[in-house]
Amino acid sequence: MTTTGEEHEAARGGPWWWARWRSAVLDGALAAASAVECAVEGVPFARDAGIAPAVGVVFGLLAGSVLVVRRRWPIAVVLVAIAITPAEMGFLMGVVGLYTLAASELPRRIIGSLAGMSLVGTLIVTFVRVRQDMARGDLTLGDWFVPFASITTAIGMTAPPVLLGLYVGARRRLMESLRERADSLERELQLLAERAEERAEWARGEERTRIAREMHDVVAHRVSLMVVHAAALQAIARKDPDKAVRNAALVGDMGRQALTELREMLGVLRSGDGVRGGSSSAVPAAVEVAAAAAVAVSRAVVDEGAVEGPCLSDVEELVGQSAAAGMVVDLSVEGEARSYAAEIEQTAFRVVQEALTNVHKHAAGAKTYVRLAHRVSEIAMQVENEPPPEAGSASSARLPSGGNGLVGMKERVVALGGVFVSGPTEAGGFRVSAVIPAVQAA
Repeated sequence: MTTTGEEHEAARGGPWWWARWRSAVLDGALAAASAVECAVEGVPFARDAGIAPAVGVVFGLLAGSVLVVRRRWPIAVVLVAIAITPAEMGFLMGVVGLYTLAASELPRRIIGSLAGMSLVGTLIVTFVRVRQDMARGDLTLGDWFVPFASITTAIGMTAPPVLLGLYVGARRRLMESLRERADSLERELQLLAERAEERAEWARGEERTRIAREMHDVVAHRVSLMVVHAAALQAIARKDPDKAVRNAALVGDMGRQALTELREMLGVLRSGDGVRGGSSSAVPAAVEVAAAAAVAVSRAVVDEGAVEGPCLSDVEELVGQSAAAGMVVDLSVEGEARSYAAEIEQTAFRVVQEALTNVHKHAAGAKTYVRLAHRVSEIAMQVENEPPPEAGSASSARLPSGGNGLVGMKERVVALGGVFVSGPTEAGGFRVSAVIPAVQAA
């Protein structure tokens, strides 16, 4: 990770207005050099002005030391440099001041105005000095040399620091923009990572709910029938041994069926190990479990030879098992039966299965009607039971209820875009109805 944002701000540790100690030391050294230069140049200035040399030296030291504030007040440094130009001092301060001014965040019109003032001041001073030297005979060149020297000196003292400062300032602003963009990108990545973690947590919760619902559907019906048959077996064991044997056989068959379905489900959950085929252990276990759970819940079996889940053709067998357990159940089918998508058939089967399980639990001995309707664009199912008989004639089996059956049925149906309704009837019974959009199998 690069040093951006808060880390970049933490890197600022210089005194006063300096960002770093290195910058403070550099400015101090430049100010000292400029003060020495101005002090030396103050001696001839004092001689020409007719004042004491010490005054010129002190004036030069004070003027040159202004360069120490070039980062805080670059305009003041340039103005001081322009002001002492007629005294032929402060050349270092003028060059460094113009560079700092051009590299700053000040508007371009201010930079251009001060650079123009410095150019004009240097041009005039140089022009006057060269004319005086030629008048004294120190220079024997032609008159053309005066404007040439003036223009060349002015441009040479002004243009290079200004151009260099503009380049450095533009590069610095570009780096700041890139740093801010990197900070923004880093924040966005952190936000995306947090959202991804939230989505992963939500997905894990969804998969846990779906697995719990599937386990409930697989186990509840078979075990409920086993409990009913066991209670009947206990009641008739001595009175009718032959019927007791048949009930015991039914209990064994249902137990084996429940174990088979559980084994199939757990086999799909474990199939993630085989599918990974020696994948790296760096893959998060939560992702692998979620993927395997999704496969188990959807039951979209692709491998050849895999065992498919229940379908509508198994409803008749389901009703027969309830009838064998002593329930008076009537099955009616309307419309032409056809093949639907596996998820639709499995959901329809589970709704009927769970509704019959609820009848065994809460209305033992009540007559039940199971209706299936194959329509053009949907399939409808309804399980309705009459009021249960008197408590004395009810089955003695005590079937616990977790309260998740109706919730699981509604979740299944709504997930497929269907409608689920359940509630008591006016006659005192209970009705479960569901309508699922029909999608035929490919």
